[in-house]
Amino acid sequence: MFNRTRCLQITAALASISLLAGCGLLSDDSGGDQKRIVVGTTSAPSTLDPAAAWDGSWELYRNVYQTLLAFPTGSTKPQPDAAQSCEFTDTANESYRCTLRKGLKFSNGEALDAKAVKHSLDRIRTIGHKLGPKDLFGTLDKIETPDPLTVVFHLKTPDATFPYVLGSPAASLVAPKDYPADKVREDDKITGSGPYVLDSYKDGGEAVLSRNASYAGFANRRNDAVTIRYFKDSVKMIADLKAKEIDATYRGLSAAEVRALQAPDTHSQGVQVVENVGAEIRYLVFNPKDAQVNKLAVRQAIAQVIDRGALVSKVYQGTAEPLYSMVPKGVVGHKTPFFDKYGHADVAKAKKILKDAGITQPVDLTFWYTTDRYGASTADEFTEIKRQLDESNLFRITLRGQPWKTFQEGYKGGEYPIFGRGWFPDFPDPDNFIAPFVGKENAVGTPYEPAQIINELLPKSRREGDRAAGIREFEQAQQIFAEDVRLLPLWQGKLYVAARDDIAGAERALDPQTAMQMWELYRKTSW
Repeated sequence: MFNRTRCLQITAALASISLLAGCGLLSDDSGGDQKRIVVGTTSAPSTLDPAAAWDGSWELYRNVYQTLLAFPTGSTKPQPDAAQSCEFTDTANESYRCTLRKGLKFSNGEALDAKAVKHSLDRIRTIGHKLGPKDLFGTLDKIETPDPLTVVFHLKTPDATFPYVLGSPAASLVAPKDYPADKVREDDKITGSGPYVLDSYKDGGEAVLSRNASYAGFANRRNDAVTIRYFKDSVKMIADLKAKEIDATYRGLSAAEVRALQAPDTHSQGVQVVENVGAEIRYLVFNPKDAQVNKLAVRQAIAQVIDRGALVSKVYQGTAEPLYSMVPKGVVGHKTPFFDKYGHADVAKAKKILKDAGITQPVDLTFWYTTDRYGASTADEFTEIKRQLDESNLFRITLRGQPWKTFQEGYKGGEYPIFGRGWFPDFPDPDNFIAPFVGKENAVGTPYEPAQIINELLPKSRREGDRAAGIREFEQAQQIFAEDVRLLPLWQGKLYVAARDDIAGAERALDPQTAMQMWELYRKTSW
């Protein structure tokens, strides 16, 4: 593995999950009761096949699939998981070799060997699913398997971030017999080699997991079984937590619900809250296919009007902070280019921007958001954005909400002029807050091809094994984002896990990609 000295101040931000409200969740007692742990979330998988998902489905994947590398709690660079070792074999960072652990098997008994690794990653690019993670493998040229335990990745260009991609659930390893090379698996089953096996799955209901007896990897499982229960809304999820129907919750809590759970009277009901500093961000995407949005002045005027401070204060009540760059605070290279260019919200300046472009009438725009992905506060957030823009008298805003699956198809199909998205890091590197959003085919479905970023800044930064050495390139990329306003960062959030007070391990359960490592949770036997 390459050296990342000084790598990522995100060490503290993502890997050191430590701020605790209450006292019960930090116990080191391992406990003897391995009763099933039940975790609630509002983020259900969109599919069970890794070739077709670049979204919150990774939450489940991290627990049932294995990757060559992974990010154990506390790590800031990927460590071996299915691999015994991995390293670049050249000074240009263009050839990457992994040696597999011996004797690995998938849950169907099939060997997890070099050919299975090649099959798993080749099919992502062959299928090319529009909602899948193929773009994360953009620098991959070909994969060779010189022997059953050796995999060699040849890259088109130098890419020091490639090991980080291999450590993400995008590179989940699947059994060749059960996953076709040229199409998505469509049943409700999973054949992986991760810490757990999927016993049963009900779409939008629950995933029932049990310990994988043949697992060999980095995870130290502190329970024998986990059920992940998917809720349509957080109200029911919290009610079930208080009623002891579930043991913990993750994702989907509104700011008001977090505050209520942190209150002393809630603590007396046996509920604790772990507060985690995170790199979760929210942002707007502007689609230039729309005649109005295609005008730079319109995008700049929106950036000039939106008051992030008011948005965070009214809607998120201290559970988030304003964000002025796509690279969040706590990640190496973070700057504030949107504040530097637009400063505080100023309607007069926005009016001048529009007037100078010959726009003198209110601009009619429709903003889209997902109703069931990021929690109950999303609708309130967009209501506040609409209020701010409408009250400027420069815009007339219509809001539209869609369930995640429909919303996802819509934005990938280029149907929405302006829409809201959330981003959880694929891996802890500033590259992952720049690269996914540029290119003809990118993570947000709206082609954006800034030549300097694509042809100069990203390639130059990826030649640096010491990732902190590419700061200047990332700072320039952030400035270009602020000039073009094709994306508008809004806020950076904290992450919260609420759990019954007999559950321990929650402070260790989030990996640097903010996925829940279910194996860290366990039930205490005594206080």
